[in-house]
Formats: sequence, structure tokens, C-alpha cells
Amino acid sequence: MAQAVEEWYKQMPIITRSYLTAAIVTTVGCSLDIISPYNLYLNPRLVMKQYQIWRLVTNFLYFRKMDLDFLFHMFFLARYCKLLEENTFRGRTADFFYMLLFGASVLTGIVLVGGMIPYVSESFAKIIFLSNSLTFMMVYVWSKQNPFIHMSFLGLFTFTAAYLPWVLLGFSVLVGASPWVDLLGMIAGHAYYFLKDVYPRMTGRRPLKTPSFIKALFTDDNAVVAQPNYVRFAPAPPVEAQHQD
Repeated sequence: MAQAVEEWYKQMPIITRSYLTAAIVTTVGCSLDIISPYNLYLNPRLVMKQYQIWRLVTNFLYFRKMDLDFLFHMFFLARYCKLLEENTFRGRTADFFYMLLFGASVLTGIVLVGGMIPYVSESFAKIIFLSNSLTFMMVYVWSKQNPFIHMSFLGLFTFTAAYLPWVLLGFSVLVGASPWVDLLGMIAGHAYYFLKDVYPRMTGRRPLKTPSFIKALFTDDNAVVAQPNYVRFAPAPPVEAQHQD
């Protein structure tokens, strides 16, 4: 059993393995009181006035207490982060890293701006960890790229992957969780989808082209066959190509 887990872990692509490891270590460390969540949460005042820049990163690593919700998010992180990195971004680690960087920046910007808007500032002030939102963004992007895959929710009903974010959002509401976290992930995911797929088809421009200095960090990109200027997220497959998840 231990050997199987070790092999599964070693076979993960680098970004997925690194993020999953950092998230588990951080969350376990907080549960054991080795790390204080108060040193991790997103606090704009501490970032700007006391230069605690690390909070811009650490708030994406802590998944609150270790309970059933934590296990669900670790499953989503391991599954959909891995699917994106191994399939959609196969051989394009730099592009995948840039997608996560874009999503984290959008989520942080939304929370910072929302905290300055009257009537909604109190709601945004309560969002101090964005790890769940970033995970939900990955789910949203994956669903946009694979909308025709058939899925089942707890064996109760089937649906196509295009509706996966909405099914998970509805489930969060049913169990009493705040929908804001999932909605933020959907907003960030849709922003990436629009700028990466829709906008280039409309204008021929690519605003989300990965910077060269990020590409230089990942050597696997050198072995990739040249990609077209843009690729549509999810062209409709023939009927026989559809499969069960």
C-alpha cells in the first residue's frame, strides 16, 4: 500500500506534486500548531505597510482544518490539477504555471478591490484564504476544456463536465458553505478562458502569452512541437469519442 502511494506521488507532474505537497504540509503544520494561520492569511494592510509579502502566497496553501472538506479539496486539487498539467498543458509546464499565477493574481485583486466597495466590503473581508478558490478555478478551466465528458454526482444523477462547477456550487450551498469561495474561482477561471480562448478568436491577439522569463524556468517546453496561435478550449468530439468519467 505504501509503495503504491509512493509510486502515485512520484508519477505526479512537477507543479501538481509541489502544490499538493505544500498544501498538505502547511495544513498539517497548522493543525499541529507548528505553524500559525495568523502568519499565513491574506491581510492587505500587513502586506502593504509591513511588507509581509509572503502572505500573497501562503494564503493559497492553507485549506483550513483537516476534515471531510479538506479531503474533498485535496482530491480536487490532485485530480484536476494533474489532469490539466498532464493533458491540456502537457509539455507546457511554463504555460500551466502562468495560468495558476494569473488565477492567483485575479483572485487576490478581486478580494482587495471588493474590500473597498461599500455594502460588500464586509463579505470580502471574511475571505482571508484563497486556496479553495484557486482549486475551484482549476475545476472550471478543466470543465471548459472537456465539456462533453459525462460525469456522475454521488451516483444520484449524470451530467456533462460543462456543468461540473455549477453542480459543485449547488452542493456547497446545500451543505451550508459560503458560495463566495466557489464563485470567485469561477470568475477567475472564466477570465482565463475568455482571454486565452475567446478573445484571441475575436481579435487575433494573445494577451495571456507566457512571458519568456517564466518559460526559461521550465526546460520541458523546448521539446514541444510548435503550437498554433491559439487553440479552442473544447471542440465538439464525435459521438463515439464521448466516454464515461
